[in-house]
Amino acid sequence: MKDKPRRDEFKPERSTGFKKKGPRVNEEKEKLKKERKLKTTVYSPHEKSIQKPTYDIKKVISVVKQVKEEEESPVPKVKSSETRLNKFISNAGVCSRREADQLIAEGKIKINGKVVVEMGYKVQSKDRVEYEGKLLKKEKYVYVLLNKPKGFITTTKDPQERKTVMQLVKNACDERIYPVGRLDRNTTGLLLFTNDGEFATKVAHPSSNTQKIYRVELNKPFDEKHEERLRDPKFELEDGSIYLDGLSVNDIDRREIGIELHSGKNRIVRRIFEHFGYQVDVLDRTVLAGLTKKDLPRGKWRYLSEDEMIQLKYLSGLKKKPKKPSRKPKR
Repeated sequence: MKDKPRRDEFKPERSTGFKKKGPRVNEEKEKLKKERKLKTTVYSPHEKSIQKPTYDIKKVISVVKQVKEEEESPVPKVKSSETRLNKFISNAGVCSRREADQLIAEGKIKINGKVVVEMGYKVQSKDRVEYEGKLLKKEKYVYVLLNKPKGFITTTKDPQERKTVMQLVKNACDERIYPVGRLDRNTTGLLLFTNDGEFATKVAHPSSNTQKIYRVELNKPFDEKHEERLRDPKFELEDGSIYLDGLSVNDIDRREIGIELHSGKNRIVRRIFEHFGYQVDVLDRTVLAGLTKKDLPRGKWRYLSEDEMIQLKYLSGLKKKPKKPSRKPKR
């Protein structure tokens, strides 16, 4: 078949109801376009006269944050350098905060040459604090781990002049450090020392749930019935319920036991086994808040590493968990 001849394109006439575009209408449209361009310049790849804008995304984000902070708080925030007087005295290694309150009440503390007896006094960074004529300065924080031997009591001073754990760490530093928590005289194992009062309070407090693992040796085999009762979440002593995080019994003679718990109650491990009629012959703290006795002989001490300090402060709630670096490749 032959192709039919193409007809002329049909062009309908404009209805009389529409108004023809005049020069005035076109001028108004062009004017509007120019105004829009002045307000917002939009990049188009087809317009060669307009260069593609370049942005530093980090700068943009920082500016946005700065503007937002200024809008929310027009008054700039100034980081406070004030410290409570009793805390300042404690940080200087003079005494504990409670003892510092006593010194303040007795009028033994001077600030800038004047006696201060106000308990809530805030020390400024430029203030000169004196005690017994000596200028007090904030000490650097020290953290020491001791593998305590038998026969030493956990205290800073003993009126009966018995051997104390302070004798074992006396050469560790010039700063005044003290034990965090306590171990009985005949209990061996890990014990922390520091002059960081806030850290010591957090770690020793039951709410911090500090992990403790002990190795126990009994005077006779541990009965399976007693083991079953001890594993019961409802197990209680006279001063309340006790929850164990872990319990392991040596099946050979059933005298050696591993026990893990977070409780900070006095003599808790000994009291647990005494409750069932056993005598604890050996009690050794092998793990404390993730710290172990590795390469630390009995009676010796060492400083905590920076990584150990970060971990301990995170576990005690003094520091946020460090974020893991992103694995995404940089563009």
